[in-house]
Amino acid sequence: MSTKTLTTESIQKFFSPCPRGLEKLLSEELHALGAEEIRTTDGGVHFSGDFLLSYRVNLHSRLASRVLWQVAVADYRHEQDIYDTVYALPWNEFFDNQRTIRVNVTAIKCPLKSLNFATLKIKDAVCDKFRAATGERPSVDTHTPDIRIHAFLEYNHMTLYIDTSGDALFKRGVRQYTNLAPLRENLAAGILLLAGWKPGIPLLDPMCGSGTFLLEAALMTLNIAPGINRHFAFEKLHNFNATVWQTLRAEAQAAQNPVTALPIFGSDLYGDELKAARLNLTNAGLLAAVSLNQANVLEISAPAEHGILVANLPYGERMGELEELEVLYPKLGDVLKQKFGGWNAYLFTSDLRMPKFIRLSVSRRTPLFNGAIECRLFEYKMVAGGNRK
Repeated sequence: MSTKTLTTESIQKFFSPCPRGLEKLLSEELHALGAEEIRTTDGGVHFSGDFLLSYRVNLHSRLASRVLWQVAVADYRHEQDIYDTVYALPWNEFFDNQRTIRVNVTAIKCPLKSLNFATLKIKDAVCDKFRAATGERPSVDTHTPDIRIHAFLEYNHMTLYIDTSGDALFKRGVRQYTNLAPLRENLAAGILLLAGWKPGIPLLDPMCGSGTFLLEAALMTLNIAPGINRHFAFEKLHNFNATVWQTLRAEAQAAQNPVTALPIFGSDLYGDELKAARLNLTNAGLLAAVSLNQANVLEISAPAEHGILVANLPYGERMGELEELEVLYPKLGDVLKQKFGGWNAYLFTSDLRMPKFIRLSVSRRTPLFNGAIECRLFEYKMVAGGNRK
């Protein structure tokens, strides 16, 4: 068995999950933040660094979903082996027994009969160790815990983590109003990067919904750290260095650019959706940076000579909705061909029939996942009059 102690100076191991399809981009981002021993895997990135690296990644990462600190790795055969590994850790040195906890277990090819029972054994081991060391045990809170403990079980191998993030990192603390199928913020940021968008390039989202692409683009352009408006679980650990954290936040705030009008444009057919986008931008202090208009995507024109159009297309689940989309797609293709020559369009959808109906030449297909939903990001390089199949 291998375990780690909670110090800020020694090198620690971490794992950051991310939307599947963004692993390479996340590894590049982590490298820029000072991570070492970077190794990508399906759905996330392993890396190492001192404990303070977790502060920087939580504050600055636009792509990670969480920052998990590895506290133990061990082989196991039975639930009792898992209990023994967890019990051996100095939990009372990590956090106070007044903190609430939650245990999450995920597994691949796990031989145990019940993951729920394995979760219970981990919770019992933590609480029993606290009771033995302090006379009291932490309470369980499955909704808003102070500390989340994550276990990943492979065939005969367990990795145990403490979550330094708390709420998932795609919860920036600025988007309070969402539509029925919201795009996660870190996936939206990744799509912008995959599209090759950079601050200063005109950006249009003609189906902006609650404004996720617009928010992420404005945050990037103004160099606003995505975690600047929220709190993190590492603030509740015993080794929390408030001085360093205050310095990191102050440096991030000093590096922000003033809010000015940017070449970022959003529109939507529905007033309720546009109202949500406007409220979200207002809450983030970014309303002045973005141009919003109520408009039908089939009636818009390009707001600049060149730029990037990005859209999270609606997806139908019922037959009537699917038929409506079959009518929408070729009309959308006509608009792109006739009005967006010189632009690159990036259409994100879970409807893999879309390219067949839009009748434009796809230059790139990127598999991505929005949660558990398999999607594609389709790239169309628009040359006026030359994109029809």
